[in-house]
Amino acid sequence: MRSSIWNGAQAAVRLAKGAVLREAMFDVADPAVWIALDEAVRHSARSSADGTWLPAWQRTEQGWTLTDGQIALGLCQRDGRIREWALGEVAGRPELLPLVVIRCADWAEPVRDRARTRWAEAVTVETATALTPLALRIGIRHRGDFALGLIEKVLRSADREALLPLLTHADRTVRRFGHRLAVEEGFLSPAELARAAARDEDTVVQGLCAEAALAAVAEGGADDDVLEPLLAARNPRARSAGVTALRRAGRGERAVGFLADRAGVVRACARYVVRQSGGEPVEWYRRRCAEAGDAALSGGW
Repeated sequence: MRSSIWNGAQAAVRLAKGAVLREAMFDVADPAVWIALDEAVRHSARSSADGTWLPAWQRTEQGWTLTDGQIALGLCQRDGRIREWALGEVAGRPELLPLVVIRCADWAEPVRDRARTRWAEAVTVETATALTPLALRIGIRHRGDFALGLIEKVLRSADREALLPLLTHADRTVRRFGHRLAVEEGFLSPAELARAAARDEDTVVQGLCAEAALAAVAEGGADDDVLEPLLAARNPRARSAGVTALRRAGRGERAVGFLADRAGVVRACARYVVRQSGGEPVEWYRRRCAEAGDAALSGGW
């Protein structure tokens, strides 16, 4: 995070010295860099002591063609009139869309309205996917839900391929967003849901996908493509979902193998399934405890 803030501050300095945007930005895919750039320009765009210093974009003579870097500075200025003017210059400049997304939550209503109009005109499936991480950051701000809401609308009407980069994104918040849309729109098969529940390290994604996989099992039954990834998962959420699915799939006898699972939630699910299948977990535990020196016994019983 500190490096992103530093990179954003350095980008502001480079832009003020006349650098073009692609040279000034260290990592255009990092939403924190764009946010840091916006804050750095806003807090540094002041006149010098003698009143002669102005940002490079303001020194441009009438009739000159403005660079993307100069417009980027304008989009971040403290003066709302300047930000509003700069939004009128972003058409045909997709590299400036991250700053348009930020301005969609601007505290000045004229700026905010103009930014939202520009974003609505420019958003595509490609830009929606690329700017989801930034929009999620901006979405937590006051009046910050517009850009993300439009992204969600666009992605819901797209095909499943558009969501794939979000499902494997390094940021867990992005993965949560992507998987939620994928589940709600039915973009993932039961087998894909099971694999996602087993593979992802985030507990929210695990739970979301495991529950969706269970719902699919309840509706149409479960085959090995659904059950095996869940039962073999390292995380307890997926394993417990897999054990629960055994009963619905008519394979309750397999739950016996999870009565000694290392996770309490999995053991609890296994006991329930065994009972529902006509077995008695207590007798199984008594027999196992009577087998002295059994290396398979778990200390968590």
